[in-house]
This record gives sequence, structure tokens and C-alpha cells, in this order.
Amino acid sequence: MARRILLAALALTLAACSGRPRLEERTDAPQSLVLEAYFDGQLTAWGQFQDRFGTVRRSFVVAIQGEWDGETLTLTEDFVYEDESREQRVWRLRKTGANTWAGTAASVVGEAVGEVRGDAFNWRYTIDLQTPDGPLRASFDDWMWLQADGNTLINRAYMSKYGFDIGEVIIFFQKDAGPRNTSGKKF
Repeated sequence: MARRILLAALALTLAACSGRPRLEERTDAPQSLVLEAYFDGQLTAWGQFQDRFGTVRRSFVVAIQGEWDGETLTLTEDFVYEDESREQRVWRLRKTGANTWAGTAASVVGEAVGEVRGDAFNWRYTIDLQTPDGPLRASFDDWMWLQADGNTLINRAYMSKYGFDIGEVIIFFQKDAGPRNTSGKKF
């Protein structure tokens, strides 16, 4: 019986570690993500949280104002959830090397660290989130990829607690180019 429990725990651990992107895969990307350039200005993002079973639990839209002053990239994120609740998070990121970043936000535990390679950015941090079910401390393995149009960024974040996967957040970022109608075409 103990052996079966040990094997099941090992299988769950291995399953949790598989299928994740690696920065080494993005060295020959067709375009390069320059984080401070992409996030400087206004952006809109649309996203959702899916639990570990793939069930969509929460959707949101985020208005983002980014400002790069040559040393600090400040991202003011204003979230609006499908239940009309609102949240603001302000990130302050600083470049720590040619391709590395560190950052803080009020709800982040300690410091977030990240690396850009090619068109990809991998960002890792622990954060205290307010959820409809109450507070949740979760670790994020956050991945972003710049798309060929240079205006769209796809984000997939793997969430875990105590080393176990609890869900994913999927977000699409778009650099704002002025007012748009519901079809996405410029007025």
C-alpha cells in the first residue's frame, strides 16, 4: 500500500513538471521581445483563470499603463473581472542584466525574477491573490511570447501551491492603437 502511494505521488510530481516551455527553445525566434519597449505605453489584456481540471473559474480584462524611465519599468494594471469586481496592481521592474529583470508589487512576496530570450520572457514569483473564495498565496511560472505583428503578446502562467499545480492563467496583450469598435477595427 505504501509503495502504491509513493508511486502515485511520484507520478503526480513528474506530471506537474512536464510540458513546460524552456527559454533555450527560443534562441532563434523570428523577432525579439524588448520588454521595456513593448510595455511602454497603453495596453489592453484579456484573460482567464482555469483550475487544474481546465474549468474556467474567472475571466477578466486589464487596462495597463506602462512607463519606462530608463531605469524602471512601471506597469499599472487595472483589472475588471466578469463579476464587475476590480483590482489594481502596480509592478516596478528593473533591468538587472542584458536579459534579466527583477520586480516588485504590493502583493508579491519577495522579488520576482525573469529573463528574456528571443521572443520569450519567463517570469517567476510568489503572490498573495484575493479570490472570490478568499486569499490565496500562489507561485507563478509566467511565460510570455511576442507575436509576429509586434503588438500582440501571449501569456501562459502556471500556478502552483506547495509545489502542486492548481491552475493556469492565459492572457492576450494588445498594444493600444486608439479607440476600437467591437469588431476590433479602428474607428
